[in-house]
Amino acid sequence: MGKLPCILLVDDDPVNNFLNQRLLEGLAVTEQLIVALNGQEAFDMLQHHCQPSPDGACPALILLDVNMPVMNGFEFLQAYQQLPLAQQKAIVIVMLTTSLHPADAARAQQLCVSDFLSKPLTKDKINGVLQKYFNNILTEK
Repeated sequence: MGKLPCILLVDDDPVNNFLNQRLLEGLAVTEQLIVALNGQEAFDMLQHHCQPSPDGACPALILLDVNMPVMNGFEFLQAYQQLPLAQQKAIVIVMLTTSLHPADAARAQQLCVSDFLSKPLTKDKINGVLQKYFNNILTEK
């Protein structure tokens, strides 16, 4: 079974990050897992990692929290839309939240979000995202 080259986890909560890192590492679905503590840090990482360079492992999947200090998930998405179009299309963004308010879901869809999931992240939720968006990558040897 194949692995995603890189997943970017964006959340300001250290407990969520720890649990999500353990889950993703246990599922062995990625070669590299990067963690950002807010949207600004994540955006800076994208600008660095998505360049054609030896350490340029652009995330295939971003797991993005909604409510964070410095730059929240929606502000990150607005900044993300300013990136070159090819780079945007190459990344699947899944928003994670404790609130499934319909207005938030509608706003997320307008801002190029692939999916909107409630916390906590689980094995079933990750497997669902992987099957929906990356089935061809993960079934290759």
